[in-house]
Amino acid sequence: METANRSLFMLVGGAIVLTAACAWGQDWPQWRGPDRDAKVSAFTVPQTWPKELTRRWTVAVGLGDATPALVGGRLYVFARQGDDEVAMCLNAEDGKELWRDKHPAPHVTGGPAQHSGPRSSPTVAEGKVVTLGVAGVLSCLDAASGKVLWTREEFPGAWPRFYAAMSPVVVEGLCIAHLGKEGAGAIIAYDLATGDPKWKWSGAGPTYSSPVLMTLDDVQTLVVHVETDLIGIGVSDGKLLWKATTPLRQRFYSSVTPIVDGQTVIYTGQGTGTKAVRIEKKDSGYSVSELWSNGEIGGGYNTPVLKNGLLFGISDPGNNIYCLSARDGQTLWTDTVRYGRFGTVLDVGPVLLALPVSELLVIEPSDKAYTELARYKVAQEQVYAYPIVAGNRIYIKDKETLTLWTVE
Repeated sequence: METANRSLFMLVGGAIVLTAACAWGQDWPQWRGPDRDAKVSAFTVPQTWPKELTRRWTVAVGLGDATPALVGGRLYVFARQGDDEVAMCLNAEDGKELWRDKHPAPHVTGGPAQHSGPRSSPTVAEGKVVTLGVAGVLSCLDAASGKVLWTREEFPGAWPRFYAAMSPVVVEGLCIAHLGKEGAGAIIAYDLATGDPKWKWSGAGPTYSSPVLMTLDDVQTLVVHVETDLIGIGVSDGKLLWKATTPLRQRFYSSVTPIVDGQTVIYTGQGTGTKAVRIEKKDSGYSVSELWSNGEIGGGYNTPVLKNGLLFGISDPGNNIYCLSARDGQTLWTDTVRYGRFGTVLDVGPVLLALPVSELLVIEPSDKAYTELARYKVAQEQVYAYPIVAGNRIYIKDKETLTLWTVE
């Protein structure tokens, strides 16, 4: 009887979890989603796009450009309120606050002052939330309660010219972040549970780009765009595996996440258009060879999305939505509408969603021409964070507020 009850409990429990997963769709636990590739697999695409989206709620959460994380029906937000950087957890259903933690943060000054809040998006993994503040303070909190588990400030008083912006990555029980300032930095792996350092790669300072993972001959590799190089580092030991020189132009430090496609890495963001390199095993190490280069089209402050062998992004300069061939880098089309140089593009299955300023665009993922299927006003000013898409829900973090829109 006890066994039967336990089996029934497991069956019912599993059904509840499955129902919740279906209702909420896919989690968005970190920068650019589950695999850091801006792909959403559980978006409910309507047969006919409505005239307008339905606004369910709006909550003031504070200043910042960081994209919230969505995990298990909870939203994890990192923003600035007054003199503090605040990590908070909200109920994704109604926007009500469940917990918060705050710590003092230096005021952002100079040119970046209009962006006084955090740029780095929180990462949620293994029941923990990791944040990186504008001054390079790395914190790990318990996702259920908000209790601070550990904090690290490896380079006190040192941060990039426009403040810390890379989003930490969690892999194999390690929290990995690129810290420091121009000309002096380190990629450091900390034990996620304790905050103890496990390895350190010292070299170039951090850019505003976030790392991404790739696998080389079963070796888990971290791909990082540092100041003047694109590098691959072994996740287990922090050893440098390969390097491609990426010289600066127009004073650009990359703000763009590298795109991994098998053994190919596509990168942009340093004023040099878009390039692709292939990483291959050679003797006891790896070789890097250029596959193609497009000097006309690149993204300065947004990462293109790869879909069906095509790259879709927002150009800089030009500020147009574009499509490139990921096979040879050829420009397939460029839209004529000029937006800002910021914005985001997501692959949500049958369509793309782009948010170049304050309107959410629904775009056909075609290699022939720009085809817009719908357009929705979702904010009053430029949005820098990614939309979070789950089921029929779209969460938009603008300058100070977080809003839930639904597609009905």
